[in-house]
Amino acid sequence: MNFVKRAGLSLWARRGRALITLATFLAISVMVLAGVLVDDATARAELAAKRSVGAEVNLDVDMSQLADTGQLQAPRIDAATVDRIGALPEVQSYTYTIWDRALLTGRDKLVDGGPKDPMGPGGTVGMGVLDSSLLPDFRSGRSTLLSGEHITAADQEKKQLLIEERLARRNGLKVGDRITLTGNDEKTTGKFTVGGIYRDPRPTAEADAEYGISPANMIYGSVGGLSALDSAGDGPRKVGKATFVLRDADGQGPFKSGAKRIAGSALTGFKLDTNDKALQQMTGPLGGIRSTATLAMWLMGLAGAAVLALLVNLAVKQRRTEYGVLLAMGERKNRLIAQQALEIVAVAAVAVGLSALFTPALTQSAGQALLGREASAAERKLDSWQPPAPGSTGIYQGIDPDDRPVENADPIDRITVALGPADLATVGGVGLGIGLLATAVPAASVLRLSPRTILTKGK
Repeated sequence: MNFVKRAGLSLWARRGRALITLATFLAISVMVLAGVLVDDATARAELAAKRSVGAEVNLDVDMSQLADTGQLQAPRIDAATVDRIGALPEVQSYTYTIWDRALLTGRDKLVDGGPKDPMGPGGTVGMGVLDSSLLPDFRSGRSTLLSGEHITAADQEKKQLLIEERLARRNGLKVGDRITLTGNDEKTTGKFTVGGIYRDPRPTAEADAEYGISPANMIYGSVGGLSALDSAGDGPRKVGKATFVLRDADGQGPFKSGAKRIAGSALTGFKLDTNDKALQQMTGPLGGIRSTATLAMWLMGLAGAAVLALLVNLAVKQRRTEYGVLLAMGERKNRLIAQQALEIVAVAAVAVGLSALFTPALTQSAGQALLGREASAAERKLDSWQPPAPGSTGIYQGIDPDDRPVENADPIDRITVALGPADLATVGGVGLGIGLLATAVPAASVLRLSPRTILTKGK
């Protein structure tokens, strides 16, 4: 008799055991498929988050390196070198900043009520930027442009400014108005045009962590315009920090290698740090449900595999007489093993098919519930963070300013489960691998014997 027909008759004759095997296979298939679906869904959510946040690398002063070398003055790097780094193929866009003390002169005044100005009366920080839209505060959404336009690379040799709305309101300024600024030497002056007005939500009395002035008095200007206020001469333009937005998050390694090759020793005192804080804040809950689903998949899969192995081992041993008779009639051993494998494949195929019908909906419901709890916990943790009091660093209160949550980077609280051919192939491969392994071991132990030994030895 054809071994395929024999396999079908065997499954029908032992349908009770076949149903138990099917149930075991179904449990394994459901758990493995659920784990695969959760992993795929979280991977898609993480990829979408990466694309929305972007890959950002910051060139900034390495304070630990300065402390080790005893250097007191922060290093600077030539703007031309930064431009060459920005031309690397991995870079989508970039900006850099220069800063110095600037004085408002004439009728314009600073906003009152801020922290005591460490730079003297009328002093503010004039931060020159190549592209203000790429500054971290604007990219994160903490600061927003209310009117006018951002400073761009096309404006770098113009005398263009962005001012905070409270400073604009204090002096009755609007887009297109002119402001006179005096450089750090208190002699060199220049007239600048208000190109845009932005909003910084920080209180007027809160000192900027880096510059110590009120955020209401922070001025952003074109790099060429502010450099013209520097009476030191017409030497190379020097940059204190830069931000590079990459085309792909996976391009960080080649970008850093290229930057070090271009800049060489000019990077001494600087560090290239990937700014993935927003991404980590958004994707944190995904890691929690992924680990939970993976653990459940392994536990249930291993338990199911153990039960399946016991069932198959028992079934093979109970069919010793059948094997002996078939071998005595001239049936080849490889055909008997093929029959056993076919029976397992048939049961496994039905189990995988059934699991594909309801596992996606079940996984969507369960995964969404788990993710909702993880996201809520992450939101509560973010909401509990309180900034240090105005004028305080927060160190003595146990507050780390670097733990400040990134705005507009809410933890992901939704995933979409989708079943694809690759998922079914993965589950089918795992199920068949377990089944065939469970069949091969006991079958080989029986079929290595001769027909006479099998029939005379009994059970």
